[in-house]
Amino acid sequence: MRLIDADEVAGALLWTPLVDRLAATFRQGVESPPRHHHAMHRPDGEATMLLMPAWEAGTDEDRGYIGVKMVNVFPQNADHGLPAISGLYLLSEGRHGQPLACFNGAELTRRRTAAASALAARELAREDAETLVVVGTGKLAPMVIEAHAAVRPITRVRIWGRNADKAAALALEYADRFDCAAVEDLEAACREADVISCVTLSTAPLIKGAWLPDGVHLDLIGAFRPSMRETDAACLSRAEVFVDTYAGAMGEAGDILQAIDEGAFAEGDIRAELGELLKGDKPGRSSDSAITLFKSVGASLEDLAAAIEAWERLERTA
Repeated sequence: MRLIDADEVAGALLWTPLVDRLAATFRQGVESPPRHHHAMHRPDGEATMLLMPAWEAGTDEDRGYIGVKMVNVFPQNADHGLPAISGLYLLSEGRHGQPLACFNGAELTRRRTAAASALAARELAREDAETLVVVGTGKLAPMVIEAHAAVRPITRVRIWGRNADKAAALALEYADRFDCAAVEDLEAACREADVISCVTLSTAPLIKGAWLPDGVHLDLIGAFRPSMRETDAACLSRAEVFVDTYAGAMGEAGDILQAIDEGAFAEGDIRAELGELLKGDKPGRSSDSAITLFKSVGASLEDLAAAIEAWERLERTA
């Protein structure tokens, strides 16, 4: 079995091929049971363990792949200068179930997460979208800058975070590729945005529906539990809402579940899940002036697709 570290994962998962791989896998589908979600009570706060299995059905000639991810989410790690997310991904061949590789799960996760949002933006954001606002300064923030720039003509990036120094450092990192700057006024930045991408672990709304300009695409990545949210209910009520999967959205997406509890949204208001959108079963953005919203909580399909993409690319270049 091959051990594949973070640098190898990063080198193998190029944005355009990864987005294309995710699109193909969403269209084809895989077997993906609901993920196991376990709260762990730690002395310094609650943490979460996620177990996410998936496998391809395959054929008699080609049984495809089997994969499972274990992820630990420790929000309190920020206080110790450590990543909030860590984990491993185990990929096996599908004919006999023999392990092929063990991947650095954190790098795989952050790249597939950003790529899934970029895939949604490729389907939903306006084709002329140039200004990206990133809300959050963690490990996912640079990934969403790169991934969205791979699918839309992003030239201007604004970064907001609770820690102004981190926002400034991230802006400096990308200043040679974009008109990139840290901002303190989140409302003003949102009002000028074409795409807003939220990558936080917030439990209270950061983005208000009243701030959203016509035609903006709102990408919500961070809140993956019912108690978490990055938007107020007005964002949901004003937008055409799409999700990665119905099951994930209705089980864990706090932005949606809390808006429903507040009477501002209903499950039936969700326009489509990503697979339906990609297969053409349901339409995307209704007009250039429409506000679109994509809420993801992550799906094991995405991890399996990313692991296969990385494995096959590494095998080709070995």
